[in-house]
Amino acid sequence: MIYVELFFGFLKAGCFSFGGAYGAVPLIRDIVLGYGWMTDEELTYLIAVSESTPGPIMVNLATYIGSIQAGFLGSILATFAVVLPSFLIILLVTILWKTAGKHPYVSAVFQGLKPCITGIILATGVYMAVAHCRAGQQWEASSAAITVFLAAAMYAVRRRTGKNLSPIQLILLSGIAGILVYGV
Repeated sequence: MIYVELFFGFLKAGCFSFGGAYGAVPLIRDIVLGYGWMTDEELTYLIAVSESTPGPIMVNLATYIGSIQAGFLGSILATFAVVLPSFLIILLVTILWKTAGKHPYVSAVFQGLKPCITGIILATGVYMAVAHCRAGQQWEASSAAITVFLAAAMYAVRRRTGKNLSPIQLILLSGIAGILVYGV
């Protein structure tokens, strides 16, 4: 039964999440908590691990949760289920994009989805930060504050110079922030 739950749970996440992996985190959270596979705190730590390992966070989450719940076969099923809708949709979009992509209504829909997805991601981050602050975990609160500071600094650099920080600069800044917050 766990295999069927994993498959259909992550198929649902793959079908109904739009805007990238961070847009899928609230849906995956609801699925995982709904089935009782993990606690909210365990899932939060697993999200952090999924972010820090190579690969898309949604695929990493599916693989890890599937492995924890049902071993190797569970990880394969959950991963396959979460990528199947994207694969099929990209295949279809590739076929249809030549004509539909130039339509003004299609462009308008994609422009309208950008702020919606940004709001979903921001709401999830705020929820997770507030939940951990209430739980008395000051390190997470200070880490969230540093993350907001770094995001503001990145925005200021981009506005002033017109350039984004390189991934190497972002990794170095994050490492320095981690050392300042958590020590060596």
